[in-house]
Amino acid sequence: MGAGGQDLKAAPGAPRKRWRWRRLLWVPAGLVAFSVLQVLVLRVVDPPLSMVMVWRHGEALVDGDRGFRLHYEWRDLGQMAPSLPISLVAAEDQRFPLHRGFDLQAIEKARDHNARGGRVRGASTISQQVAKNLFLWQGRSWLRKGLEAWYTVLIETLWPKRRILEMYANIAEFGDGIYGAQAASRRFWNKDASQLAAGESARLAAVLPSPRRYSAARPGPYVQRRAAWIQRQAGQLGGQAYLRDD
Repeated sequence: MGAGGQDLKAAPGAPRKRWRWRRLLWVPAGLVAFSVLQVLVLRVVDPPLSMVMVWRHGEALVDGDRGFRLHYEWRDLGQMAPSLPISLVAAEDQRFPLHRGFDLQAIEKARDHNARGGRVRGASTISQQVAKNLFLWQGRSWLRKGLEAWYTVLIETLWPKRRILEMYANIAEFGDGIYGAQAASRRFWNKDASQLAAGESARLAAVLPSPRRYSAARPGPYVQRRAAWIQRQAGQLGGQAYLRDD
């Protein structure tokens, strides 16, 4: 009876423990559902801000930079000069129409290059940059890299390529606190993004590795050389026809 009585007393607690574990499993399931909902909504809704903009504004507050201003104005891809999207692709991710978020060829080339030493080369695609800049915080960690990969899979699955490129052109930083082609075009040349010349589009794309270091409005030798290279690459890719719609 003693042993049997102990079993009977322990039995009511077992279902409660199982229920606690089941509730814990709802946490990751809820986070997955939330991330999917985020991506679905932003397929059709233009974001008022991105996480990288929030992060940059926070940096300015911490540093006491009272003169900092955030410049951001959305423009649909069809309202931008046709030379801009192909310039971005030529500069940052030439296999963009072909891959599904991760460019394995570029990753392998970057790995071989970095193994030989010298300046570290990355292999981040436009899709990965959108995932990072739109949804995640700045910095380097395995958690952030894992979330970046997850969001990259989601946007490649749930968005057409055109939407990914449109998002990138609008949230990329082209100068300190200047986000998107429209804000950059207004600040640098006092014109609409639809009026950008091919050379201006190339210069915007040329500063993307370090938009706070280089200037599209006052390009130095590096930006001039890189912009010329971008224009040549855009032509070799086939120009605007290279970016087919989904």
